[in-house]
Amino acid sequence: MKPKHPKCYTDPVNIPEIHSHAPDFTLLDQEGKEHTLSQYQGKWVLLYFYPKDGTPGCTIEACTLRDEFKDFDVIGAVVIGVSTDSVESHKRFADTYELPFTLLSDVHKEVVGEYGVFGERTFKGKTYMGTSRTSFLIDPAGNIAKVYEKVKPETHAAEVIADLKSLLA
Repeated sequence: MKPKHPKCYTDPVNIPEIHSHAPDFTLLDQEGKEHTLSQYQGKWVLLYFYPKDGTPGCTIEACTLRDEFKDFDVIGAVVIGVSTDSVESHKRFADTYELPFTLLSDVHKEVVGEYGVFGERTFKGKTYMGTSRTSFLIDPAGNIAKVYEKVKPETHAAEVIADLKSLLA
Protein backbone atom coordinates (compact mmCIF):
# COMPACT_ATOMS: atom_id res chain seq x y z
CA MET A 1 0.00 0.00 0.00
CA LYS A 2 1.62 3.26 -1.11
CA PRO A 3 1.36 6.38 1.01
CA LYS A 4 -1.11 8.95 -0.30
CA HIS A 5 1.19 11.85 0.51
CA PRO A 6 4.77 10.64 0.84
CA LYS A 7 6.63 12.41 3.60
CA CYS A 8 10.24 12.29 4.57
CA TYR A 9 9.87 10.27 7.74
CA THR A 10 13.32 11.33 8.91
CA ASP A 11 12.09 14.91 9.42
CA PRO A 12 11.53 15.44 13.12
CA VAL A 13 7.84 15.37 14.01
CA ASN A 14 6.53 16.01 17.48
CA ILE A 15 4.49 13.38 19.25
CA PRO A 16 0.81 14.43 19.27
CA GLU A 17 -0.16 16.06 22.54
CA ILE A 18 -2.73 14.92 25.08
CA HIS A 19 -6.23 16.23 24.22
CA SER A 20 -5.27 16.70 20.55
CA HIS A 21 -7.14 14.76 17.88
CA ALA A 22 -5.33 11.52 17.00
CA PRO A 23 -4.16 11.56 13.37
CA ASP A 24 -6.30 9.25 11.25
CA PHE A 25 -4.70 6.69 8.95
CA THR A 26 -5.38 3.62 6.84
CA LEU A 27 -3.10 0.58 7.07
CA LEU A 28 -3.31 -3.15 6.36
CA ASP A 29 -3.53 -5.70 9.17
CA GLN A 30 -1.92 -9.14 9.45
CA GLU A 31 -4.70 -10.57 7.24
CA GLY A 32 -4.30 -7.90 4.53
CA LYS A 33 -7.51 -6.11 5.59
CA GLU A 34 -7.64 -2.28 5.68
CA HIS A 35 -8.18 -0.52 8.99
CA THR A 36 -8.62 3.19 9.66
CA LEU A 37 -8.33 4.68 13.11
CA SER A 38 -11.63 6.53 12.59
CA GLN A 39 -13.51 3.21 12.25
CA TYR A 40 -12.95 2.75 16.00
CA GLN A 41 -14.57 6.05 16.96
CA GLY A 42 -16.84 5.48 19.94
CA LYS A 43 -14.36 3.08 21.57
CA TRP A 44 -11.23 3.46 23.63
CA VAL A 45 -8.16 2.49 21.60
CA LEU A 46 -4.69 1.53 22.74
CA LEU A 47 -2.53 2.34 19.72
CA TYR A 48 0.87 0.89 20.48
CA PHE A 49 3.95 1.32 18.32
CA TYR A 50 6.76 -1.18 18.57
CA PRO A 51 10.12 -1.68 16.81
CA LYS A 52 10.02 -5.18 15.28
CA ASP A 53 8.06 -8.42 15.23
CA GLY A 54 9.65 -11.30 17.10
CA THR A 55 12.31 -9.36 18.99
CA PRO A 56 12.52 -10.00 22.75
CA GLY A 57 10.97 -6.74 24.02
CA CYS A 58 8.28 -6.66 21.34
CA THR A 59 7.34 -10.27 22.01
CA ILE A 60 7.08 -9.64 25.76
CA GLU A 61 4.92 -6.57 25.16
CA ALA A 62 2.63 -8.36 22.69
CA CYS A 63 2.28 -11.41 24.94
CA THR A 64 1.45 -9.35 28.05
CA LEU A 65 -1.19 -7.51 26.01
CA ARG A 66 -2.48 -10.89 24.84
CA ASP A 67 -2.57 -12.22 28.40
CA GLU A 68 -4.49 -9.14 29.61
CA PHE A 69 -6.66 -8.89 26.49
CA LYS A 70 -9.85 -10.06 28.23
CA ASP A 71 -9.57 -7.05 30.56
CA PHE A 72 -9.34 -4.69 27.57
CA ASP A 73 -12.33 -6.49 26.04
CA VAL A 74 -14.43 -6.20 29.22
CA ILE A 75 -13.68 -2.46 29.33
CA GLY A 76 -14.59 -2.19 25.65
CA ALA A 77 -11.13 -1.07 24.55
CA VAL A 78 -9.48 -2.01 21.27
CA VAL A 79 -5.78 -2.92 21.10
CA ILE A 80 -3.91 -2.09 17.87
CA GLY A 81 -0.19 -2.65 17.35
CA VAL A 82 1.77 -0.83 14.63
CA SER A 83 5.26 -1.46 13.33
CA THR A 84 7.08 -1.03 10.04
CA ASP A 85 7.14 -4.80 9.47
CA SER A 86 5.30 -6.35 6.52
CA VAL A 87 1.82 -7.85 6.55
CA GLU A 88 3.43 -11.29 6.20
CA SER A 89 5.72 -10.69 9.18
CA HIS A 90 2.73 -9.58 11.26
CA LYS A 91 0.82 -12.70 10.23
CA ARG A 92 3.67 -14.97 11.38
CA PHE A 93 4.08 -13.01 14.63
CA ALA A 94 0.34 -13.00 15.42
CA ASP A 95 -0.03 -16.70 14.59
CA THR A 96 3.09 -17.79 16.50
CA TYR A 97 2.01 -16.03 19.71
CA GLU A 98 -1.76 -16.36 19.21
CA LEU A 99 -2.29 -12.61 19.41
CA PRO A 100 -6.02 -11.76 19.58
CA PHE A 101 -5.63 -8.16 18.46
CA THR A 102 -4.86 -6.27 15.26
CA LEU A 103 -1.31 -5.62 14.05
CA LEU A 104 -0.97 -2.96 11.37
CA SER A 105 1.82 -2.75 8.81
CA ASP A 106 3.35 0.68 8.19
CA VAL A 107 6.04 -0.34 5.70
CA HIS A 108 6.11 3.15 4.17
CA LYS A 109 6.70 4.66 7.63
CA GLU A 110 3.95 7.22 7.14
CA VAL A 111 2.01 6.64 10.37
CA VAL A 112 5.09 6.23 12.58
CA GLY A 113 6.19 9.56 11.13
CA GLU A 114 2.83 11.27 11.79
CA TYR A 115 2.88 10.09 15.38
CA GLY A 116 6.50 11.20 15.89
CA VAL A 117 7.72 7.75 16.92
CA PHE A 118 10.19 7.10 14.08
CA GLY A 119 13.68 8.54 14.14
CA GLU A 120 17.25 8.05 15.17
CA ARG A 121 17.68 5.43 17.88
CA THR A 122 20.68 3.98 19.66
CA PHE A 123 20.89 0.36 20.80
CA LYS A 124 24.01 -1.37 22.13
CA GLY A 125 26.12 1.55 20.93
CA LYS A 126 24.79 1.49 17.37
CA THR A 127 22.76 4.32 15.87
CA TYR A 128 19.99 3.53 13.40
CA MET A 129 16.59 4.76 12.21
CA GLY A 130 13.73 2.97 13.93
CA THR A 131 10.45 3.04 15.82
CA SER A 132 10.34 3.89 19.51
CA ARG A 133 8.22 1.85 21.90
CA THR A 134 5.46 4.43 22.41
CA SER A 135 1.72 4.06 22.94
CA PHE A 136 -1.29 6.33 22.73
CA LEU A 137 -4.53 5.84 24.62
CA ILE A 138 -7.24 7.34 22.42
CA ASP A 139 -10.65 8.20 23.82
CA PRO A 140 -13.99 7.41 22.13
CA ALA A 141 -14.08 10.90 20.55
CA GLY A 142 -10.74 10.22 18.82
CA ASN A 143 -8.62 12.41 21.10
CA ILE A 144 -5.39 11.39 22.76
CA ALA A 145 -6.07 10.77 26.44
CA LYS A 146 -2.60 9.60 27.42
CA VAL A 147 0.85 9.13 25.85
CA TYR A 148 3.18 6.39 27.07
CA GLU A 149 6.81 6.96 26.11
CA LYS A 150 9.67 4.54 26.82
CA VAL A 151 7.18 1.77 27.51
CA LYS A 152 8.23 -1.10 29.75
CA PRO A 153 7.03 -4.23 27.90
CA GLU A 154 6.48 -6.33 31.04
CA THR A 155 4.13 -3.86 32.76
CA HIS A 156 2.55 -1.85 29.95
CA ALA A 157 -0.71 -3.80 29.66
CA ALA A 158 -1.44 -3.55 33.39
CA GLU A 159 -0.57 0.17 33.38
CA VAL A 160 -2.99 0.90 30.53
CA ILE A 161 -5.79 -1.16 32.09
CA ALA A 162 -5.35 0.71 35.39
CA ASP A 163 -5.48 4.03 33.51
CA LEU A 164 -8.60 2.99 31.61
CA LYS A 165 -10.34 1.98 34.83
CA SER A 166 -9.38 5.32 36.40
CA LEU A 167 -10.58 7.31 33.37
CA LEU A 168 -13.87 5.40 33.33
CA ALA A 169 -14.50 5.76 37.09
